[in-house]
Amino acid sequence: MTNPRQSPTATHLLRTCLPLLGLAVFALVPLNAAWSQTPDPSQNQQQPQQPAQQPDQTAAPDAGGPAGDNGVIAIPKKNPDDTPPPAPAPPAPTVKNPPGMGNVTLHIDVPEVTVDVGVLLEKTGQFVPGLKPSNFRVYEDGVEQKVEGFKRVEAPITALLLCEYAARGWVFRMNMLNAAWEFTQQLRPQDYVALETFDLKTHIDVDFTQDHREIQQAIQELAQESYAPATFSETDIFDALYDAMDRLDRIQGQKYIILVATGIDTMSKLTFDKIYKRVKESRDMTIYAVSTDGLVEEMSSGIGMRSGMRDMTYLQADNEMKTFAQSTGGQWFKPVFQGELPDMVRNINANIRAKYELIYKPSNAKQDGTYRKLQVKLVDDEGNPLRMQDEKHKPLKYDIIARDGYRAKQEVE
Repeated sequence: MTNPRQSPTATHLLRTCLPLLGLAVFALVPLNAAWSQTPDPSQNQQQPQQPAQQPDQTAAPDAGGPAGDNGVIAIPKKNPDDTPPPAPAPPAPTVKNPPGMGNVTLHIDVPEVTVDVGVLLEKTGQFVPGLKPSNFRVYEDGVEQKVEGFKRVEAPITALLLCEYAARGWVFRMNMLNAAWEFTQQLRPQDYVALETFDLKTHIDVDFTQDHREIQQAIQELAQESYAPATFSETDIFDALYDAMDRLDRIQGQKYIILVATGIDTMSKLTFDKIYKRVKESRDMTIYAVSTDGLVEEMSSGIGMRSGMRDMTYLQADNEMKTFAQSTGGQWFKPVFQGELPDMVRNINANIRAKYELIYKPSNAKQDGTYRKLQVKLVDDEGNPLRMQDEKHKPLKYDIIARDGYRAKQEVE
């Protein structure tokens, strides 16, 4: 049975509205999409505007070809820690010596000569200071050498007191003891000194020491025995000097021998020629000689029937003592009175400590063991011989104290 309130027009309206409703929904979908793409004004104020997009660099070129070579290439920055270390250097080659052969080293010895020069006033014996390197000229075998080193030397000394103590006579012994005592009075605390006495044999009284009281005590003991010495009357000065030089050769540096004796030799095994050769070949060694026969020679000169032979003996002894000193760059003294000893010994101490040291490399570099003659001259700024004068402009004479030569080393040394 049909509902009286339902009319045919309502059904018709429903059928008509359904298609319209679907069409409206279809139209709303694009509108929502457009609303979703519309920018929010609040977001535009908080975020900066993005730059415009660059064109695609990786797009393929019109002519074709690979597209990967046309784009921007990003190269990563290198880390220093990632840098590989350099390859290590190859090891040095090792060379083994043949069996039984030790290590071999190459040594080139460039010869060098050191000359100690003392410049003393002839009248007073005083050292002349203030000289310059240009004032010195050194000649070796007549050829001038180039001085490369120069300095004023004043340093502690190493000295050997070599004294004749024999039963020859009381006056000779007392002169020796006085000279040795005066020398010890002017020593400095840093000086090394030894005492040797000789007659027929050599006696080491005190070995090298800085305690100078030991040297003085030994001299005093010798003085107490000087009236009746238990010694020989013979004197072997050549043998004693040779043994002393052998001892000093073992000591490095400059050494000095203070030879206090008559100079008379009676029973030495060595001849004068052999000891003189040994003295000339000495290195770093200077002899200062003090003759003790001055008073006796003055008193007995020309007296008696045998005066000629006695005088000749003294003259020969003095000449030998003088030769020993001058050939090594030292000095020779012959005091007559005891009052002369203090000044003489003071000059020895001053000359030992105050010197000019000259160093040069010889133009003759051969190490052939030959003897080279040395000569030292003083010149002024113009190259003329140096002239000295005192405060009153009076000329002063001076002596140049230096070795007269040296022996070159042998290649085998």
